[in-house]
Amino acid sequence: MTTATVSQGNARGLPPALRTAQTAMQLCEVHEMLRRLSAHGLGIFMPHMHDERTGEFQSLPDHVTQVESGLEVSFQPTKEIATQPARFLPVAWVWRDGMSMPASVCEMVQDEGAPDDAQPLVKHKMATRN
Repeated sequence: MTTATVSQGNARGLPPALRTAQTAMQLCEVHEMLRRLSAHGLGIFMPHMHDERTGEFQSLPDHVTQVESGLEVSFQPTKEIATQPARFLPVAWVWRDGMSMPASVCEMVQDEGAPDDAQPLVKHKMATRN
């Protein structure tokens, strides 16, 4: 299944900005950007969230960050996330106000078992099981 076959049929009903993103994935210049990003272990991300009642796609507002914690995704105010850089690892970025800004982060925990003289290992925060 290619991006073209998925995007063309499934973009109906998306907000205009997200339809633009889906259409852009058909462009040769975007494929070239993706090829260049891939050389650095990066990809392309369509910043979005969903309406809590209907599940409809929505553009991710500038003041909201997607947060993955304990294998669950939530959407939190960017101001709150930005004040805790040691707790959250950026995993997706957008260009806002002339600079790169995190749009999605993973909540991290430090591995308590790391030796004192070594830099502590950082791991993704996992769900607690009962």
